[in-house]
Formats: sequence, structure tokens, C-alpha cells
Amino acid sequence: MLKTLYITGMLLFASSLFTGCVSRDIPLNPQPQANPYNVNDVDLSDLDENLTESEMMMTEEGEEKMVRIEFPTSEYYSLPKSGRGTVKGSIYVTDLYASRVYGAGTRLYLNPITSYSKQWYIESYLGGAKMQKADARLFNYLKFTAADSSGNFAFYGVPNGSYYLIGTVKCGTQCGYESEKSIRIATRVSVQGNQIVNKDLTRVD
Repeated sequence: MLKTLYITGMLLFASSLFTGCVSRDIPLNPQPQANPYNVNDVDLSDLDENLTESEMMMTEEGEEKMVRIEFPTSEYYSLPKSGRGTVKGSIYVTDLYASRVYGAGTRLYLNPITSYSKQWYIESYLGGAKMQKADARLFNYLKFTAADSSGNFAFYGVPNGSYYLIGTVKCGTQCGYESEKSIRIATRVSVQGNQIVNKDLTRVD
């Protein structure tokens, strides 16, 4: 009798394996999908190869960098965590010959507008100041995408709010440089609800 029960139990167990009826541990609080980029890849301070208009005025090597304001934890904590908005467009610069040079395959960021990012935008991007490296916690609030071979890009699932849209385009002699440079471009964009925002990221040289 025991032998019969044992054999029956083994048969039922084997059957469950082949029919996919094996119970699995399902986390009650699944973690968000890991960001595909490494925090070390993200530095919104003045990267040497990322020249803005004001950064083309070369600064002295070893010049003291501007101190960033304290990271405003409460501001970032209050930002919406998910959304349904879309931001799409193309990234390019206009060269000396009035032709478009597209940022093929370049990486783009959406950086939420806060007191922290405003300091970077005003002092560094517009003002050309060299700044200390950004707080690593900022990485958790950035959204990333990459342009295709024609410079077209799109961000999906964007939460409500205002952002700095940031990317780079490589351009050389046609833009007036002796060698190829990565030109950083930033602009402001806002998203509400399931809105689809068409916004090119461009700069005229």
C-alpha cells in the first residue's frame, strides 16, 4: 500500500514538472527594472569632450571647480515615479554650410528640473563654469535613450513634469573645429499625462 502511494506521488510530481504547475516564489514588492547604464557613465559636470557654446572659452587647467548645492533629497523624493508621456524628436547641429549634422547613435538624457539641475544648467551649461561631479543619487532620476542612425530619438513612459533634455552631437571641420568635437546641447521640455511632445534637440553653429 505504501509503495503504491509512493509511486503515485512520484508520478504526480513528475507530471507537474512537465505541465508547468510548479509553484514559484513571487516577490510581493518587485524591484524596478535595473537601469541599463552604469552610474560611472553619467556625469553632468563639464566633461572635457562635451563642449557648449560658453565652454569653448578654454579655462586654466587645474582651475578650482564650482561647488554644487546640497543634493535636495526632498525635491527628488516628491517627483512622480512613473508616467505615460512621450518625448520624441531628432538631435542635430547646423554646420557652417547650413547643413544638418545628426547625432547618430548618441545617448540622450531627461534630467528633472530641480534646484540642483537648475544650478548645473545656469552655471555650467549657460555660464561655462566647471563644476564638481554630480551626486551619484541623481542617476536614479534620469531617463535615458539613444538616437538611431538618423538622429531620431524617443523617451517613453515619461512622468509628469519638466526636464532638461540633454544630448551630444559630434562635429568636426564642417562646424569650424580642427578635429571632431562632441557638442553638448540642452533644452527644456515639459510633459503632462499621456502627452506626446515633439521636441528637436538642436543648435545652430
